[in-house]
Amino acid sequence: MNQKLFQCATQLNADEITKDLGAFFGSIIGTFNHMIVADIIWLRRFAKHPANFDSLQAILGMEQPPSLDKILSPNLNELKTKREKLDEIILAFSEELTEDNLNTHFDYQNMKGDKFHDRLGYPLQHFFNHQTHHRGQITTLFNQLGVDVGVTDLLVTLRSLNLD
Repeated sequence: MNQKLFQCATQLNADEITKDLGAFFGSIIGTFNHMIVADIIWLRRFAKHPANFDSLQAILGMEQPPSLDKILSPNLNELKTKREKLDEIILAFSEELTEDNLNTHFDYQNMKGDKFHDRLGYPLQHFFNHQTHHRGQITTLFNQLGVDVGVTDLLVTLRSLNLD
C-alpha cells in the first residue's frame, strides 16, 4: 500500500503535495514524513527488546527523530527511498517474530518520557494500526485533490498478491 500511495503522489505537483489540507500533519508530505518518523521511533524501541532481533540492528543506526512532526525531507523521492528501506526492515522483522516474542514483555518510553511495560504484541498492533490510520488520511487527501487511489481493501490486496 505504501508503494501505491507514493505512486499516486507522483500525479501531483509540489504545491499540491505540500498544501496544508487540514490533516493531523497538514499535508500529504507532512503525513508521509510523520509515518516514517513514527516507524523509526517504534522500530528503535522494538530493537531494544530482549530478543535482540537481527532484523532491527540497522534501525539503531538511524537518528532518533526529535518529534512526531519532524520533517525528515520535503522531497518525495527521498521519502520514498526511506519508506522502502523501512518497509524492508519491517518485513524482515515480521518474519523473525515468534508467538513467544509477542507474549514477552518489554519496557519502553514514549516521546514525553512516560514509561511502559507491555507485551510486545500490543505495541506491535498499535504500530501497524498507526500506519493504516495515516494511509487512510493520505487517501482522503488524494481524493480531495482528484487522485483516485483505487482499491485499498486489505483482503482484495492480499488476494491480488496470490500468496497461497
